[in-house]
Amino acid sequence: MCNSNVKSAGGVAQIDGRPVLQPAGNRVAAPDGARPLKKSLQKSLSMPASLDNAAAATTCTAAPENTRAAAASLLPPPTPASVNAKATRVAGAKAAGTKTAAAAAVGSLDRSRKPAKKAGAAVLPVVMFAGLEAYEPAGSIAAAQREHAALAQAQRKMRIAHYGRTASFSRVEGKVSATATGAAELVTSQDEKRCSFITPYTDSLYVAYHDEEWGVPVHDDELLFEMLTLSGVQVGADWTSILKRRHVYREAFSGFNVDAVAKYTEKQMASLSAEFGLDLGTIRGAVNNACRITEVRRDFGSFSKYVWTFVNNKPLSPSYKYSRKIPVKTSKSESISKDMVRRGFRFVGPTVIHSFMQAVGLTNDHLVSCPRHRVCSSSA
Repeated sequence: MCNSNVKSAGGVAQIDGRPVLQPAGNRVAAPDGARPLKKSLQKSLSMPASLDNAAAATTCTAAPENTRAAAASLLPPPTPASVNAKATRVAGAKAAGTKTAAAAAVGSLDRSRKPAKKAGAAVLPVVMFAGLEAYEPAGSIAAAQREHAALAQAQRKMRIAHYGRTASFSRVEGKVSATATGAAELVTSQDEKRCSFITPYTDSLYVAYHDEEWGVPVHDDELLFEMLTLSGVQVGADWTSILKRRHVYREAFSGFNVDAVAKYTEKQMASLSAEFGLDLGTIRGAVNNACRITEVRRDFGSFSKYVWTFVNNKPLSPSYKYSRKIPVKTSKSESISKDMVRRGFRFVGPTVIHSFMQAVGLTNDHLVSCPRHRVCSSSA
């Protein structure tokens, strides 16, 4: 309780009966035309009694009215600078109080979330402070992350529980377990996969050629002569179109009889070109190669012996795994091409000779995954 008794007389003020000199300069008159503070600002500037000198004087309930009036008249009026400083102090005090309350709430919530070690252990209640509505709003990032993690964990457990039990697996399992014969057929269909250049859209004639002739070792001179001629014609075209006209070439070249073709005259060549629609240069090249084969027969006994000498009478087996690894020519095809060119053969470039080697089984270029690879290797 404040018992101060303030009296003012001129420039001397008496406080509790003691004279206190108060210069006139200490009393500053209020500025003219000063605007009163807004209610919201006045409310925000409310301070505790220890921080406000004016509030200290007004809290003295026992002091008389004249004493409170005299004390208020002695204090200088609030200036803009003092108002701003007071507002800053008030805002800082409120922010500190809010942070303290939030920290206390977080601590209480964390303690309340921990499971009790004993059945009878008491759980601390969640303390909610004024201005702190909830510890974690429903739409917060942390809540969304925990929800996503829980969903991912549930999905992972589901995948682990149903690992390998898909619908397709069940269908295959049913087919395999039906009968022993069905199982054998399923394994055979999976294992017997043709070379990758044979697709579902490949012509059936070319598929038959792949499955029956391509890569099979050939030792017949007439068939070797036929494949050498077709390999030369195939340059710039595809095997499917050549195979479709294979009967035309056989008829034009007398079944690829080497001795008969070697005796063709220029008049016969022109007649065949006009009758079968074949290129005259192709016919002349085939006749020239037939003549060269007759010469090779005198030196080696047969055209087959001459050709197979380059590979030591054993087919080459590169064992390619991918069709893109199969080359268009090799060093062996280049060496055979050079020797045949030296002997006077025509249309026997390295690429043509490599195609010829593949066709007659001098090299087994079936992919290792193709069942024909094993068949051609065993037939050799």
